[in-house]
Amino acid sequence: MSIRSMALGLLAGATLLCAASPAALAQDGQDGAAFVQSLHFRTGAIEVPAAKARFNLGPEFRYLDQADARRVLEDMWGNPPDEDVLGLIVPRSPGLADDDSWAVVVTYSDDGYVSDEDASKMDYAKLLREMQEQTNAANPEREKAGYGTLQLVGWAVPPRYDAGNNKLYWAKELAFNGQPTHVLNYDIRVLGRHGYLSLNAVSGMGELPLVRTGMEKLLPMAEFEPGARYADHNPKTDKIAAYGVATLIGGGLAAKAGLFAKVGLLLAKFWKLLLIGVIALGGAARKFFGGDRGRGTVR
Repeated sequence: MSIRSMALGLLAGATLLCAASPAALAQDGQDGAAFVQSLHFRTGAIEVPAAKARFNLGPEFRYLDQADARRVLEDMWGNPPDEDVLGLIVPRSPGLADDDSWAVVVTYSDDGYVSDEDASKMDYAKLLREMQEQTNAANPEREKAGYGTLQLVGWAVPPRYDAGNNKLYWAKELAFNGQPTHVLNYDIRVLGRHGYLSLNAVSGMGELPLVRTGMEKLLPMAEFEPGARYADHNPKTDKIAAYGVATLIGGGLAAKAGLFAKVGLLLAKFWKLLLIGVIALGGAARKFFGGDRGRGTVR
């Protein structure tokens, strides 16, 4: 399935989410503490074979494999089923059942080697303005579809690319329907030989210091296995992604690697908003998934 198809397909997922309340989806009658106790947490060195990657987790983090990760996202937080989820990284504190809980959804894209040639040339202030304009331009279509408005307030953490370790991270501040409580979306991308590892956290903006500290600690704990690392790239044989680093950031509002494909934490705390998916409609999706940007067309 193409990235464009996945982005547009999120609209259907949003419709399904609107059809049921979290009360109808949550935990099958179990309270939060009992549900968490039923999960099988792992610690330390974690292999992720599907991505040819691994985490060397410090004592402040625990890991849930795919089955339990999906239980949390789907049963505890009311997300629709998503086979792309590989795992969930969970801080020891706060716990999953706590009010200020947050977690990191792990996915992997095998779109190919993503060139980082544009990373040092990017004007991130200009990119932010373009993303804000596109988001605002798509609001009439979102409202017409019954999902209200979305505003990209700004960078909660400006984008930064670590060329030495081929890791990219940034965070966005989002506002839904003009609500005073804003949403934080914190993203990490670890570039590899055949694609990239996506680490995605969502919480309220009030938890920015907590989430930022946690994600900065997590950043060096993620890496690809030897042979699958960015430095192992063979330009003669390897698949090349049709986009660069700029699109990983700019397209994150619509791509499967972005916020609205992994919305468990958003629904857990802001379920009444239910504005997801339709961001893929209108200018933002057409800008990043329908035309040339940088090195080529994203397909």
